[in-house]
Amino acid sequence: MTNYAKLPAILLLADGTVFYGKAAGKIGTTTGEICFNTGMTGYQEVFTDPSYFGQILVATNAHIGNYGIHKDEVESDSIKIAGLVCKNYNIQYSRKEATESIQDYFQNENIVGISDIDTRALVRHIRDKGAMNAIISSEITDLQELKNKLDEVPPMSGLELSSVVSTKEPYYYGNPEAPLKVAALDLGIKKNILRNFDDRGVYVKVFPAKTSFEEMEKWGADGYFISNGPGDPAAMPYGIETVKAVLAANKPMFGICLGHQLLAEANGIGTMKMFNGHRGLNHPVKNIIKNHCEVTSQNHGFGVIPEEVKNSDKVEITHINLNDDSIEGIRVKGKKAFSVQYHPESSPGPHDSRYLFDDFIAMIKGELVW
Repeated sequence: MTNYAKLPAILLLADGTVFYGKAAGKIGTTTGEICFNTGMTGYQEVFTDPSYFGQILVATNAHIGNYGIHKDEVESDSIKIAGLVCKNYNIQYSRKEATESIQDYFQNENIVGISDIDTRALVRHIRDKGAMNAIISSEITDLQELKNKLDEVPPMSGLELSSVVSTKEPYYYGNPEAPLKVAALDLGIKKNILRNFDDRGVYVKVFPAKTSFEEMEKWGADGYFISNGPGDPAAMPYGIETVKAVLAANKPMFGICLGHQLLAEANGIGTMKMFNGHRGLNHPVKNIIKNHCEVTSQNHGFGVIPEEVKNSDKVEITHINLNDDSIEGIRVKGKKAFSVQYHPESSPGPHDSRYLFDDFIAMIKGELVW
């Protein structure tokens, strides 16, 4: 195990709030928008979720690292969070299947973090004041110098990040002999989405974020998937145009998270930066079409504007959040297209919503008609 000493570290928020703690991971400095996740488990999947790119993650669970790191429990090929804030940073781990400690993992991937702070107080502060930029440093102790560096960090609003985390070249996932083919636009896709398609007899070709519909169409897919990802959907005209083209061709389409926001934008519905966003494994959502509730896994800082959805003559609401009535799902009238704001593939999280993959496949086969 890598040698580790609990050196002092500082967390400075954009509003001037300061927390003093201990260094976790690599000694260094990192910046990003601070956000919190309420999940009790699955920290490695969260670390590697591309939707967290550019964000400093606050873990509300008291212990992080306690069951170690397993090479197969990843949602992308590298850690995507900009930094970690936690209370207890557990280098010693209890699971024999684990392959390394969180400290080794973070040092190998150059991730800076801070531990030994009052995360409950921090989360209450963020909850009341809203999402904001922050800086963590275990090498700089001068607050003015940290503030100067933090002032240079752009806000998340207006940032286009999907093309940064997307694959650079197309690739395939699943069985080439599978009966169905789906073209996936990678805006920051999670691996468990691809596993869910493979489990259902779907062969997937994953395309870079800025691939046009015309280019994807050459593969002859039976349906199109628009993935999750980081950044501001309004700053992605290329993605909006691709979704519009899929709709114009009347192809079956399913969107998750950022894909949901782009489907709304493609139908003239605006998106907004949320005060805090939704991140965690315990968000209650009601499917108002089937009249049932599901506990969902979520990770988003942007959402569709509820009033514009309700006033639209192009889409109808399929799912609502039972905590704040935000729009969690829509489907396009007269088209084979639907989307949800949350993550039905979970990983981590409950499996309540995986029926949506089955609905998409049924739509492709013509067995589900709205």
